[in-house]
Amino acid sequence: MQCKGFLFDLDGTLVDSLPVVERSWCSWGDRFGIPHEEILGFIHGKQAITSLRHFMPGQTEEAIQAEFTRLEQIEASDTDGVIALPGALELLETLNANHIPWAIVTSGSIPVAHARHKAAGLPMPEVFVTAERVKRGKPEPDAYLLGAELLGLAPQDCTVVEDAAAGVLSGLAAGCHVIAVNVPADAPRLNEADFVLTSLAVLNIAKQPDGTVDVTLKA
Repeated sequence: MQCKGFLFDLDGTLVDSLPVVERSWCSWGDRFGIPHEEILGFIHGKQAITSLRHFMPGQTEEAIQAEFTRLEQIEASDTDGVIALPGALELLETLNANHIPWAIVTSGSIPVAHARHKAAGLPMPEVFVTAERVKRGKPEPDAYLLGAELLGLAPQDCTVVEDAAAGVLSGLAAGCHVIAVNVPADAPRLNEADFVLTSLAVLNIAKQPDGTVDVTLKA
């Protein structure tokens, strides 16, 4: 596969924040009597406000926003156990060393995303797209289209790297290449991803003189 830049999801792709996400959301769900499996089956890859609207039908927007603020504070302050996923740091360092453009495109808000990014010890991207910057979250294409635009690249020249079904759909809808990492096997359109992996550590990156990047798998 060839591209000119990368658009990375954060949670579950570069950063292992699953324990924090599930702790926070299950605690929130307990207050409303929502089963944990119902919550965990919906939230991944989506903006928090989208999930709250889903689980709070009939509630006022004011009430939903109040819960969002409460949940955001909990998630931003809890970074216990947040670490970089295998291969993530090495891959980003390779991109930086070869001057290959890359961005983080996350459904998380600024406080939550920046707290987890910092806790994992990852380098700062040239572009950091958070939930506040788009009206429609994943699986809509808006976030990845914005990420490509801010990198100065056409969507078809970008590779989206994602762990969530909603993110894969978002990347495909944006017209990007897609690398799926630990995406559930029953995720829709997973067969359209360029690579379906269990770890970023198997990716091999080689920049060509014309700026094109060859993406292959290590032997």
